[in-house]
Amino acid sequence: MSFVCFLCPGMFNALNGLGGAGQLDTYTTNIANTALYATFCVFSIAGGGIVNVFGVRYTTSLSCLTYALYTGSYIYYNNTDNGTLTIVAGGILGIGAGILWTAQGVVMVSYPADAEKGKYISIFWVIFNLGGLVGGILPFAINFYHSGSLTDSVYALFVIFECAGAVAAMFLIPPARVVRDDGSHATIVVATSSHREWFEVLKLFKNKWMLLLLPMSFTSNFFYGYQFSQYNAAIFTLRTRGFNNLMYWTSQIIGSYALSLLLDFSRWSRRRRGLCAVACMAVSFNIVWVGTFIIQRRYTKGGENTDYPGGPIDFLETSRASAPVTLYFFTGMVDAWYQNIAYWIIGALTGDAHITARYVGFYKGIQSLGAAISWQISAQEIHYMHQLIGNWALLVISLPTMVYTVMQIEDRALDDRLLSSPYTQHNDSSIFNDHFEWSALSAAAAMSPEALKKQKIHEDIIL
Repeated sequence: MSFVCFLCPGMFNALNGLGGAGQLDTYTTNIANTALYATFCVFSIAGGGIVNVFGVRYTTSLSCLTYALYTGSYIYYNNTDNGTLTIVAGGILGIGAGILWTAQGVVMVSYPADAEKGKYISIFWVIFNLGGLVGGILPFAINFYHSGSLTDSVYALFVIFECAGAVAAMFLIPPARVVRDDGSHATIVVATSSHREWFEVLKLFKNKWMLLLLPMSFTSNFFYGYQFSQYNAAIFTLRTRGFNNLMYWTSQIIGSYALSLLLDFSRWSRRRRGLCAVACMAVSFNIVWVGTFIIQRRYTKGGENTDYPGGPIDFLETSRASAPVTLYFFTGMVDAWYQNIAYWIIGALTGDAHITARYVGFYKGIQSLGAAISWQISAQEIHYMHQLIGNWALLVISLPTMVYTVMQIEDRALDDRLLSSPYTQHNDSSIFNDHFEWSALSAAAAMSPEALKKQKIHEDIIL
C-alpha cells in the first residue's frame, strides 16, 4: 500500500506542492482542487462501506487510474489553454482518492498490532512522501533552466508512474490473509452488505469520538491551500518552488520517523505518549505560524507580479532565500506530525478493520470538506493575511478535543487479537469502552493458544 501511494498520491503531492500543479496561473488548479475535494468528501465518508463490500485490492487499483486521468489533463491544458477537462478530472479524482485513502487507512492502522502502530504509520508516511520527493526532483531537474509551466514530458512521466500504481495495487493482500509476526490475524472478515454499510456510515454522524474529532479532521488538510498557493507559489520562482517541494517532502520523512520513536516508546503509557506528541506538535506548529506571519507581512500578492521585496525569490539567492525556504521545510515537518497523530488517534479507537474503514472514511471525508473550502478560498482574491489567520485559528481550535480524546486512551487490557475480532457486540467497541461483551466461543476461536493462556489471567475482564 505504501508503494501504491508512492506512485499515485505521492506524485499528485509533488505536482500540487509546486503550486498550481506546475502552472504559472494557479486559478484552474485551485478550481480543480475545489471539485476534487468536494467529491473526495462524499466518497471518503462512503468509502468505508465501499471498501468493506468490494475489498481493498480492486477499489484501490481503479482509484489509481483517476490520478493518471487528472495528471494527463494538464497535457491537454498546456496545448489548448482550456481548463474544463482538468476541472472535471479533478472531480473524478476526488471519487478515486476518497476510496483509495479509506483503503489505505484500513491497511495502515488495523493491520499492525498496537505496539507497532506508530512504526507502521511512520513507514507508510516515509515511503509515501518519497513519492513527493522523487516526484519533486523530476520537475526541478527538467525545468531548472525553464521559467514557464511544466512541460508535457513531465506530466506524461507522472502519468506512467500513476498507471504503474494501478498495477501494483493488484498485488495487495486481502485483510483475511494478513497474519502478524506473532501469528495473530489482523482481522477476521465476515460478509457484509451495501445496505448495512450505508446504515453504519450514517451512524458515524452521532458517534461521540467522530464528533469530538471533527475540528481535527476539518483542519488536517485545510492549510495546504495557503501553503502551496499563497506561500510557495506566491513568492518563489518556478525552480525554487520545485526545490521547496523537495525540502517539504524530505522534512515529512524525517518528521514521521522522529515521531514514531515517541509514539512507540514502550516505557510510557499510550496516553502519555499521545499527550507528549500532541504537545510537541502544538508548540512546533504555532512557532511555524509565527514565522509565516512575519514573512506574510512583507507581501500582499503573489506570482510573477508579487510585491515581495526584491521580487520572486530564487533559491540561489541565499541571503533572501534562507529564511523563507527553511520555514517551508519545517512547515512540512509539522504537517507530518499532525497527520501522523491524527491516524494514531484513529488507530486507538478500534482494532476492527471494518470499523476502522468507516472511521478513516469519515476522517478523510471531513478532511476533504475542509480542503475543498480552503482551495476555493485560495482561488478567490481574499487577503493573504486573512487566510493565514484563519488557518492558524483552526489549528488552535482543533487542539482541545485532540487532547481530550488522547486523555481517554488507556493501555488495552486484552490482547490485540481479541479486539480485532468482529464478534464484539458494539459498533464502537474500543479501548474507550468501560466493558467488553464477548461471545465466549467466538472470542476463543479468534485467539491463538498463547492468547488463551492470557485469558485466564484476565478473567475479571472477559464475561
